[in-house]
Amino acid sequence: MTLNGWLQILVFCGILIALVKPLGGYMTRVFSGERTLLSPVLVPVERGLYALAGTSDREEQHWTSYAFSLLMFNLLGTLVLYLLLRFQDILPYNPAGMTAVGPELSFNTATSFVANTNWQSYGGESTMSYLSQMAGLTVQNFVSAATGMAIAIGLIRAFSRASGKAIGNFWVDMIRATLYVLLPACIVLTLVYVWLGVPQTLGPYVDATTLEGAKQTIALGPVASQLAIKMLGTNGGGFFNANSAHPFENPDNISNMIQMLSIFAIGAAFTNVFGRMVGNQRQGWAILASMGILFLAGVGITYWAEAAGNPLMHQLGLAGGNMEGKEVRFGVAMSSLFAVITTAASCGAVNAMHGSFTALGGLIPLINMQLGEVIVGGVGAGFYGIVLFIIVAVFVAGLMVGRTPEYLGKKIEAKEMKMAVLAILCLPLAMLVFTAIASVLPSAVASVGTAGPHGFSEILYAYTSAAANNGSAFGGLTANTPWYNITLGIGMLMGRFLVIVPALAIAGSLISKKTVPASAGTFPTDGPLFVGLLVGTILIVGGLTFFPALALGPVVEHLVMIAGQTF
Repeated sequence: MTLNGWLQILVFCGILIALVKPLGGYMTRVFSGERTLLSPVLVPVERGLYALAGTSDREEQHWTSYAFSLLMFNLLGTLVLYLLLRFQDILPYNPAGMTAVGPELSFNTATSFVANTNWQSYGGESTMSYLSQMAGLTVQNFVSAATGMAIAIGLIRAFSRASGKAIGNFWVDMIRATLYVLLPACIVLTLVYVWLGVPQTLGPYVDATTLEGAKQTIALGPVASQLAIKMLGTNGGGFFNANSAHPFENPDNISNMIQMLSIFAIGAAFTNVFGRMVGNQRQGWAILASMGILFLAGVGITYWAEAAGNPLMHQLGLAGGNMEGKEVRFGVAMSSLFAVITTAASCGAVNAMHGSFTALGGLIPLINMQLGEVIVGGVGAGFYGIVLFIIVAVFVAGLMVGRTPEYLGKKIEAKEMKMAVLAILCLPLAMLVFTAIASVLPSAVASVGTAGPHGFSEILYAYTSAAANNGSAFGGLTANTPWYNITLGIGMLMGRFLVIVPALAIAGSLISKKTVPASAGTFPTDGPLFVGLLVGTILIVGGLTFFPALALGPVVEHLVMIAGQTF
């Protein structure tokens, strides 16, 4: 580890914290229906979209209607994207002549992008036409991110309103998230990326002659526009197979810093939105502090492990950090930071090969996802994910002191606990059950590229990434097979919608409850004690659930590496 590396990490943290309050204030005004600088231009567009949806900003929905609208919209999006991929060979904007995508891969890709996962069992530049990239994948990058933001706002209203029956309007929340937050930011980011050298063109691929006289085809396309939303919306699917390690997607350290900030910006700002809407910004800062503790611990361990490198190399007299699978222009520090950020959020974009990290360096990205990606998390998804753990934490605290558990004046009772536990347990169900089956199924094991514990980690990482709606991969696993395409697709749907529906059910239950005034016996949820309780709850639940699986993979790999064996 170097001073320069830590300074870069601290610069990132400083800029992020500086963005939280202004962005949180802007988003609060947007979702509260207040006037913003963009209102004169966007209000007519907003009202036109409401008319198309058959609703208005004055109509609100019960949580069941909210959930039904959300599920039907996402089902339609899945079908449209599936058909677009299946028939891309006969559709326009296909200058490279891409063939139709197969049925299993189309299913996997459609569910992946609708679920905000963006897992890719294919190479983008060799599989997808421009139309598929723009009208299919990029559109879902916007609406899947907006869906997560809408759910978070619905849950925040459940705590901020004294009592009622409606949690908002899904169509209104999604349209506002897209029009006022995602789209304007992405227009600016796209122009910045083009300025930094990222391509944005509908022209055909370019043929070049190498110094050896061979022909090389250089893939181009509408890269910058997809790059902007894939980062800001924590989607993560790369236009190119190499993702943010590709120089056309991530040219230099400036673009790298912008991308990392984009991944965390909205998720971190949601804590401030929560604080503002419940009338106590300290509540939001307490949640962000809990996220920050887990994040900094992960960065510290990963950076230390990668900077230390492989001890076997030291025995050969080759000192230095682990640069295998990393870009020289980013180095160990920024590769480690990017890996922790992208797996702490449900992004999945990578600027280094996670499978080439040391065992402990690769362990942290796995843990980040297995904890439910609540360390900032995806846009909206990270916030409603950590609220589930907050419910568990205050319930445990209430049991310890013999009081009815409550959070911000809302009593936490059996229904909320059942829904929270159901949502939390669906992740290990998808991650561990599919991993166990794939580890013994001959056709699934045949796709593993590495023997021993690292091979097991490849399988575990794939299903963890899918169910956590992350989309990154360890590499080495040939996932474009019927088994992996179908089971990973199912895992993505489970990780997305089996969390969303219970979260909305909790919102519907809480909003109908009257707010109880704080008393002398009320457990304070805006101080260090609550932060420690929340962090401990997250670690204990994750540790007890996933430690046996991690022990078979990264932990064993680290121990045998010390003993002199690598995989």
